[in-house]
Amino acid sequence: MKRTGGASARPPARGALIHYHEIALKGKNRSFFLKQLEANILLATRDLDCGPLKRLAGRLFLEMREETSWEVLRQRLSRVFGIANFAPAVMMAPDLELLAQRIEEEVSSRSFHSFRVAARRAFKTFPQTSQEINEIIGARVQRICGARVDLTNPELTIYIEILPAEAFVYFDKLLGPGGLPVGTSGTVACLLSGGIDSPVAAYRMMKRGCRVVFVHFHSQPFADRTSQEKAIELARLLTRYQFASRLYLAPFGELQQEVVSHVTGRMRIVVYRRLMLRIAEQIARKEGAQALVTGESLGQVASQTIENIATIEQASTLPILRPLIGMDKDEITQQAQQIGSYEVSIIPDQDCCSMFLPRQVATHTTHREAELAERPLDLERLVAQAHSAAYSLELSFPG
Repeated sequence: MKRTGGASARPPARGALIHYHEIALKGKNRSFFLKQLEANILLATRDLDCGPLKRLAGRLFLEMREETSWEVLRQRLSRVFGIANFAPAVMMAPDLELLAQRIEEEVSSRSFHSFRVAARRAFKTFPQTSQEINEIIGARVQRICGARVDLTNPELTIYIEILPAEAFVYFDKLLGPGGLPVGTSGTVACLLSGGIDSPVAAYRMMKRGCRVVFVHFHSQPFADRTSQEKAIELARLLTRYQFASRLYLAPFGELQQEVVSHVTGRMRIVVYRRLMLRIAEQIARKEGAQALVTGESLGQVASQTIENIATIEQASTLPILRPLIGMDKDEITQQAQQIGSYEVSIIPDQDCCSMFLPRQVATHTTHREAELAERPLDLERLVAQAHSAAYSLELSFPG
């Protein structure tokens, strides 16, 4: 069998072969996105015995030591946004005979009745074409195992990727979360309740490359700490996707009391929401965030009619992003289950949204009506009071 001619045999190295997709479309900005992806991969695996992380043409390779658990590494990489897919791979010299020998060793311990070889030459200087590699390796595998070739629905797929200085062999391709690396799209502040919706909204913004600061409003001393504990747990869970988070816990109960004393029942929910946006904006500006994020879904509850959404958002001078606006409850719940936040979100609690709840809620408010309802309130004092009383927690993962 003909060798490549210029490749020196090097000891094979095991690790994760990582592919990205959307980043590859970024043109002149690709290097910026790749640097952030690399930084995030290293953050996600900083407590594991891995490295170095090698940048190759259109892919990355993270070497792993024998002591490193692939299952743990798989979990970590499955939460790094920007990864399209990844695989447990062996990196070796781009030598066809060495590749064939390695594959023979690997398949001899596996049980399968059908297979296919999927070879890919990233550069065309390799002597054999992709089809010729498929045929040569396929014949060797058949002699060893007696399995038949099935190009449509094989039990085993043998992946081969050949680059100028290295080649990779792997048998499993795992989906990554996709999206853009966290840290490439700026910072946003997400109003994080203890419910199902807002953690999913935060997750979706992270997937688009945003770093998320969390703001949770609670009703102590009129309620117990359950909603705060849920918010902390949800923020901790979401930190697995951005590796460092800050959560602000802002008291809202006393402000609600003042609203109850001065605002008619049907307008209170709108006034509550407008106050929350004003307070969250102060925190967002302190954090350098460029937008606010909410878990609103159009028409889901009384405060989320299109008229109320328009009236509420006029209280903020920052843009308000609503990644769930067109999703229904079933879709949101399904994604909450996928990311692991659902079980925490459904724990019963006394959140501030359910405290001092009026019997009737205005569903078609205007900005003028909201301003009239707020006129008896000292908004500047209330916002400053909540902002100064808010305290923050630092969360990190791993850790």
